[in-house]
This record gives sequence, structure tokens and C-alpha cells, in this order.
Amino acid sequence: MGEESSPAAAPAVEVPSYFVCPISLEIMRDPVTLSTGITYDRESIERWVFTDGHGECPVTKQRLAPADREPTPNHTLRRLIQGWCAVHAVERFPTPRPPVNAARVAAIVDAARPLLRRRRQREELMASLRELADIVAESDRNRRCVQGASGAVEFLLSVVKERASVAGVDDATSAKPEETTCGGVHDPAKASSPEEAALSILHSLKLSEESFKRVLEGSGGEDFLETMACVLRRPSYLSRMQGIHLLKSALPAMAPARLTSARAALVDGVVGVVADRPSAKAVKVALHVLCRLCPWGRNRVKAVDAGAVSALVRLLLDEGCGGGGGDRRACELAAVAIDHICGCAEGRLALVAHPAGLAAVACAATRLPAAAGAESAVRALHAVARHSATSAVLQEMLAVGVVARLLFLVQVGASGERTRARAREMLKMHARVWRDSPCLASHLNASYPR
Repeated sequence: MGEESSPAAAPAVEVPSYFVCPISLEIMRDPVTLSTGITYDRESIERWVFTDGHGECPVTKQRLAPADREPTPNHTLRRLIQGWCAVHAVERFPTPRPPVNAARVAAIVDAARPLLRRRRQREELMASLRELADIVAESDRNRRCVQGASGAVEFLLSVVKERASVAGVDDATSAKPEETTCGGVHDPAKASSPEEAALSILHSLKLSEESFKRVLEGSGGEDFLETMACVLRRPSYLSRMQGIHLLKSALPAMAPARLTSARAALVDGVVGVVADRPSAKAVKVALHVLCRLCPWGRNRVKAVDAGAVSALVRLLLDEGCGGGGGDRRACELAAVAIDHICGCAEGRLALVAHPAGLAAVACAATRLPAAAGAESAVRALHAVARHSATSAVLQEMLAVGVVARLLFLVQVGASGERTRARAREMLKMHARVWRDSPCLASHLNASYPR
């Protein structure tokens, strides 16, 4: 065996079993021990517990309390492994760097905080942010350490807040659509401004619900939403993608009262992401956020004022209303959002006023699966038929094929019983207007509900 061979490639040397990680079955580079007394390689056990989400020791199957999930370095075993490698001419593993602790993160944040409002010390602030970015990128453990360090997340948000509303137009070229097709992933260390670096770090942290709850307590919640509203209005595609991901992650931690009182600027920013489509993933994330916001308070009216109906109808048309070749999931979410928006008079008015609104929603009703978008699409049409059925609207529903698609749903029943029942109810509701129309084929008239 040559000196450069790795331990795993050395069949002539018998490796002591207690040097081998129970998960990877390879010699441990950085042995760490859980509270259960079992030693693993750090990379393997941290992936098992934190990345894959397992809550028990792989060997003993003993449940791990949250406080017991951080392993303890086994320095004695590491020295034994390195000594064994030297004796058997096996390539020695480098000594792992000491893990980052909360005190070091706090020191970086404390040193950087006074630089935030000093424009002349922008480079010093950028250096601190790049140091944090390097720490976060090094390992999942470091990411969790920064996330849990007191004041770190709040400091990063303050950097974004301080600069987001006054960012220059140079951001318009900082992240073109073709550069962000990976869904918003970006190297914070390569950011060109403090707010861009801080936003990228926040995105990389993958903040937990507990972290968001800590940030959103008291007035911090309003500051966060205002900051995200500013980010979503920026010209940078990358910043908007990262901002919408952060907003979606924060929603489960928000109290209903805060969602109910979402400001128009925030709703406008979310709708803007749907309309501009920086990436397919960002659009679906924005649709998720819109579906969470629209059931609350006057958020529906704010969405209508922001142009949500036009953006959603255009998305349905561009994606084939959920048919073959289009993004079916995006269409499902768009149908759900339209359903929510049609819960207010302004939303129904905007839908019937759109030249292709009724036709696009009816098309989605027959192309999307029942359990997802089809039921929502039919519910939206039902709201129009019940509350906004003027003579002109009824004639338009007939002319653009809405009635024919409702008849199709009643006959085929492919979209579920509740959807079929609503379609039948609409047809009966306006039978006097529609049943004798020469535009309907005779075989459809024959099965028209009486």
C-alpha cells in the first residue's frame, strides 16, 4: 500500500472496529460522542440528526432530547486514530479546526454593529459579514451556531433593513434571471453590498420556526415584514428570490393577527414576484405566500389592488392551465389564490373584467386534479355565478366556454363529487339564461340539469 492511499482503500491493514464510524463504516476523521455514549464521525452523525431529521441515536435507538443532539468531541480517540495511522503508514487525517462557538459569533456581531450606520466604514462591515458567511458555509454545525447565537439573526436583519429601502439602481444588474435558475442559492461571500451579503447569509441559515418566533416577538415582527416588503420591491432578482423564501419560512411563526394586518406594500411585493417570475421555484414560493395571506382580513383587496388577478390569469394561460407541458403545481396554487381572492367583491369584479379570466379559470377546472386546483377553480366560478352574475357576465360565461366546461364536469365527473355538485348547482342556478342557447351542442342540451 502506498503512502498516499486512503484508509478505506487499505485491505491489507485491519482497522480496529472502534475506529470505524457506525454510520459511514469508515475510519472516523473527527470522532464525536453522543449523550448515549456511542461515538460517530462528526459529519455522519450531524447529517443523521440535523439534515435528515432523525431524533434518535442510530445504534441504541434512544431518543435524543434537543439539548443532547450536539455531540462532544472525542479528542482521545482522535489522537489514537492519528497515532495508528502513523504506525501503519496510512495517510493521516488533518486535525479538525476547533468548532465555532456562540461567543465567537457574538464577538463578530458586536464588532460589526457600530459600523452599520457609518457609510465610510462600509468595507469593514463587509469584512465582518464575509467572516460570518465563511463560518456559515463551513458546516451545518456552524450554521446552527450562528442561528442560535444571541443577536446574530437580528443584526443581519438590521443590515438588510438599514439599506434595503435605499438600495441603488445598480442592483438591477446584480442578479439576472439566467444567473438565478438554481432557486436563489448564492455565495454570500461574493456579495457586492452589505444588505446583499446579509440577506444571502439569512437565506443560507435556513432559519427554524423557533428562530423566527424569537425575531417576530413584539415590534420585531413589524420590522421584519417591512424589511421584506422593501426587499421584494428591489430590482435585484436574487434579492427578491431570497426575500420571498425568507417570508415563506417565517409565515408558520406568525400570529394570525399579524397576517391579518399585512401591509399593502408587502402584498404588492409578493404579487410582483408572481408577475415578474424570477424563477419557477420563486414563483411557487410566492404563490404559497399569497395563498397564506389572502384568507385574512382585507388582504384580498390588497392583492386585487396589486394586480394579483391579472398576474394569476396570465400564469394559468402561460402554463396551459395545468395541462400537459406546463407547471401543474404552479397552476394549482394559482387556482387556490384566485379562489381566495374571489371571496371579496373586488376580486370577482377583477376576474370578470379580465378578458381571459373566466375562460382561464374554467380551463383549469377541467385540467387540474380534483384534490388540488380543480375544486378551487370551480369554487371561484361558483362565487362569480352566485354573487356577480349580471346578464353580461352570464353571456360571457357562455361565449368563452365556461358553461360547456361545467357541463363536461357534470357528465364526466372526473373532478370529484363536490366539484361536480357545484358545477351542477351553477348550471341549475342560471338555467333560464343558458339552456336554450344555440351555442350549445344538442348532446349537451340533452343532459342539461332541469
